[in-house]
Amino acid sequence: MMTSYNNFQSNSAKHTKNRLDVRNPDFNNTVEMKTENQIDNFTRNLSKYKDFVSWCRWNPDLWYDLITPETGGIRLDLDQRVFLRSIARFLSTYGVFPRGYGKTLIEVMGMVHAAIFYPDIEISMTAQTLQNASSIFEDKWRELIRFYPLLKNEVAGNPSFSKDSAEVNFISGGRIDVLANAQSSKGQRRKRLQIEESALLNNALFEDCLEPIPNVPRRTIGREAVINPEELNGQINFFTTSGFRGSDEFERNLRMLDEMAELKGKMVIGSDWQLAVNYGRGEPKSALLDKKSKLSPTFFAMNYESKWVGASDGAIVNINKVIDLRTLSSPEFKSDGKSEYVISVDVARSSSQNNNQTSISILKIKRSKDGKILKIYLVNLINLPNGLNFSAQAIEVKRLKLLYDAKIVVVDTNGVGVGLKDELLKDTVDPITGDNLGCWNTINTDDDPESSESEKILYALTSQGINHDIIVNFIDMVESGKLQLLVKNTNNNYDINDKEHVRKIYPHTQTDLLLEEVANLKIKQLPGGKFTVEQLTKRVDKDRYSSLSMGLWYIKAFMDKTREKVNLNPHDFFLMRKPNIYSKH
Repeated sequence: MMTSYNNFQSNSAKHTKNRLDVRNPDFNNTVEMKTENQIDNFTRNLSKYKDFVSWCRWNPDLWYDLITPETGGIRLDLDQRVFLRSIARFLSTYGVFPRGYGKTLIEVMGMVHAAIFYPDIEISMTAQTLQNASSIFEDKWRELIRFYPLLKNEVAGNPSFSKDSAEVNFISGGRIDVLANAQSSKGQRRKRLQIEESALLNNALFEDCLEPIPNVPRRTIGREAVINPEELNGQINFFTTSGFRGSDEFERNLRMLDEMAELKGKMVIGSDWQLAVNYGRGEPKSALLDKKSKLSPTFFAMNYESKWVGASDGAIVNINKVIDLRTLSSPEFKSDGKSEYVISVDVARSSSQNNNQTSISILKIKRSKDGKILKIYLVNLINLPNGLNFSAQAIEVKRLKLLYDAKIVVVDTNGVGVGLKDELLKDTVDPITGDNLGCWNTINTDDDPESSESEKILYALTSQGINHDIIVNFIDMVESGKLQLLVKNTNNNYDINDKEHVRKIYPHTQTDLLLEEVANLKIKQLPGGKFTVEQLTKRVDKDRYSSLSMGLWYIKAFMDKTREKVNLNPHDFFLMRKPNIYSKH
C-alpha cells in the first residue's frame, strides 16, 4: 500500500497544509499546537492519506494500475475502465455483455476493490445456485491474484472455497462470499450485491429474497460509527448475457435506462462481441463469424450480440412463466426404474442440412395417489444430427425407448414423418451391438407391421384438426406450472474434450434452444376461432417446441386417469326451456 501511496503522491497536486476536518474542525489547530517532534509521520500526512483513499475509491482502474506488476498483469482497456468506474460510482449498474467479454473478472475486481477500501463491508456475489456462484468466484479470484500478486497482502487468513461456499476475508475487515438466487438466501444481510446472470432472475423471488439483503448500510469504523451519506449503501448490480423481450429483467433494463436519464444513480452499460474483439480479447473475429454462420440466429443474438430476443406482444406464453419452469438440476439418461416415460418425436427431412432437425423429447410423469398427473418433467431433449436417413433415425428412437422403458412413443406423421413411421414398423437390428431392437406397431392406425409379434407402442400423430388443442394444452401446462424444465447451465469452465461433461450439459443447452424457439412464436387466431402459431423469424425453427407440445398433448389426452367433475343441469337432458332458477356457473 505504501508503494501505491508514493506513486500517488508523486503525481498528485500540492495539498493545503492547514485544512479543516469535517468531523473535527479544530483538528489541525490541535496538531499545530504540538511541536514538530511530537507529531508522528502518519498524523503529519493524514490529510494526504485521506485524499489518496478518496482518489482510490473514485478511480478503481487507476488504483489497479498502481499495483500492476511490470510483467504478467492486466492492462485495462478503456471499456473495462468504464465498467469498473460504474461499479464504484453508481448505486446500481446493469451490464449486458457477450460470452468471452470478461465481465465476471471485472465484477470480482470491483468487489475486491470495495472490500479493501471500505472497512468491514460485506459483499456477496449471487448466481442461480450456490455451487455455481462458488465455482465462478473461486475461478475469477485465483485468476485475479495471479494478475495482481500484491492483493495477497490485503487478505486475512486463507480464502475458503468448497463446492457450495466461497469466502475471502480482508485485513480491512471486509468480506466477500456467495449466495444463491433462491429462497435459501432470504434473511441474509450484506452491504452490497453483485447478481450474476441476472437474465435468469425471477422478479418475485428478487423482491422477496434478494432486494432486502443490502438494506442495512455500512457504518464507519471507529468511535462514532456513523453512516456515510455519500457511500453507495444498498448497492445492487446486475450482470448478464441478454435474455428474452418481455421478461422481468428486460423490463428492469428499460426502467434503469429511464432512471439513468433522470440522474437517479443508475447506470446501464453493455456491448456486443465486436468491442472485445477490437481490443484483442476473447475469440478472434474469424472464429465468431464462423459461429454466427452455424449457430441459431437467436442463440447468437443473445450470447454474442447482446440482443434481447423474442416476442413481447402476442407471445404464445409469458416467457417469465417458462423461465420459472426451469427447476430440474440434472438430466436423466435412462429410466429410474419406477417412473413412466413418454417419448415424443418431431420429424425433419432426412436430407436437410439447415436448422430443421428431428427433435426428441423425453418426458417423465409424476402422479398423485389417485392417478392424477401432478408434474411432467422434460428430463432430456435430443436433436438428431442433420443428414440421418429414416432408418438411422428409427434406430436412435428405438434405442431411447429401451433406455427409458417408455410406455408410448408419439411420432409426428405429417408429411415426411410417414417415412420414420414406416421404418419403426420394421424389425430393426442395432448395427453396433447386433441386438434386436424390435418391431413396433401403431395403436391408432391400420398400418401392418413387419412382424406379427410387434409391440403396440407407436402413436402416429397427425395434427390436422387437433393443432388448436395442442397449442391450448401447451399454454395450460406452462401457466399451471405442471411442466418442469432443466435449469440453465452457467458454468462454462470445462474442457471441451471432456466428453462425459459435454454429454451432461447437452440437455441443458437444448433446453436453452427450446426457450429460444418458444420466444420466437406468436399466437394467431384464425377466422374460425381456432389458434395457430407463427414464427417471428423463419430462421429460428420450432422442432423442439413441436416435439414437446405433441408429447404433452398425448399425456393429457390419454394418460391422465382422473376426470374433472362436471356440474350437470338435469334440464339439459330435456327438450324444454330452462327455468330461471337454474343459472350457469
